[in-house]
Amino acid sequence: METRASGLAAMIAKWRSVLSRQTGDELEPTDDDAELEEALAESAASWGDWAPDWLLDGFEVRTYAMPDKPHLSEEGPGHLVANLVRAHPPQRRRAVLAIHGWNEYFFQRHLAEFWEDLGYDFYAVDLHRYGRSLQDGELPGYMEAVEDYYDELDACVELIKADHAQVLVYAHSTGGLTASLYVADRPHTFVGLILNSPWIDMQGSALFRALTPLVIRGLAVASPTMVLPTGENDLHGRTLHQAYHGEWNYDLRLKRIESQPLRPGWTRAVVVAHDRIGTGLKIDCPILVGLSGRSSDPKEWCEDAWTSDIVLDVERVATRVHLLGWHTSLVRIDGAIHDLLLSRAPVRARFFEEIRRWELSYVRGKAAQARVLAELD
Repeated sequence: METRASGLAAMIAKWRSVLSRQTGDELEPTDDDAELEEALAESAASWGDWAPDWLLDGFEVRTYAMPDKPHLSEEGPGHLVANLVRAHPPQRRRAVLAIHGWNEYFFQRHLAEFWEDLGYDFYAVDLHRYGRSLQDGELPGYMEAVEDYYDELDACVELIKADHAQVLVYAHSTGGLTASLYVADRPHTFVGLILNSPWIDMQGSALFRALTPLVIRGLAVASPTMVLPTGENDLHGRTLHQAYHGEWNYDLRLKRIESQPLRPGWTRAVVVAHDRIGTGLKIDCPILVGLSGRSSDPKEWCEDAWTSDIVLDVERVATRVHLLGWHTSLVRIDGAIHDLLLSRAPVRARFFEEIRRWELSYVRGKAAQARVLAELD
């Protein structure tokens, strides 16, 4: 992959060419030019090598270092990194890229196995300040705009497209918000987009939704990284992890039982992204959105926590699905929690089946359908 340094070096050469035409004299390279090109090379984003994943046996991980994106002053020295995880080296012409949600990282082995069975090579990204990419001193999950993730997503997609003819994007929750804007801004790139409970609208009362943007925009200017006093709610986490009421085992340092701290700068980025969705995105590939059949707001752990979305207002999200693109499909699944694919086995099996049917109908097309029907006969 060509690094950003080579692009900048080419730009320097172009400037020198323009200047030489203006002066009439050929400009010779100087020591300052060499030092500049060396500094650019050192600051250029680049991939490391594939190595065994330290969190999931049998997977591989590759780190994307971004020296051109330094830490915030309160984070200390260093720069941002992202990590791409894969199940194995390329084997198929199709691939899927999974993007996690808030307070999240990739640990869902069964998600990778589903896509492998469907005929896709599986990749998942841990975005900067999340999961495998979270470094000491960083503010977990912090961003100042959804577009902050575009560079690393571009790098992941470029890497995947080097070995695959088609790429599909799967994303959950806040990752669904990021993926929606990213896919909209990269037309003619993806064959499909699957959104698992995407956070594409603000929950809460009408008054809360009206006041939040006004308050947050002011705080984001004055103190973007201060911790907002939201109160701790660990019901969702206790619904998931084996140590409490759930069936899943994951690293509680990377996906906490309680939510990560919310900050004004991050919240403003979400509000701005929600506003943009409100204007319509016009995504050009087929979209499948999966949501729980209902939301609830329990104050302590109960059965509702296992049979409803206790994170988002699914009714509000459902009313916005048509704003995403030209071809959208909405599936509502009774008994699902916020992450449909971490719900109880029958629920996630149904969502997997809905993905399978949608992929066959809208991604592979009629020729693939005919082959499948022939096999069934």
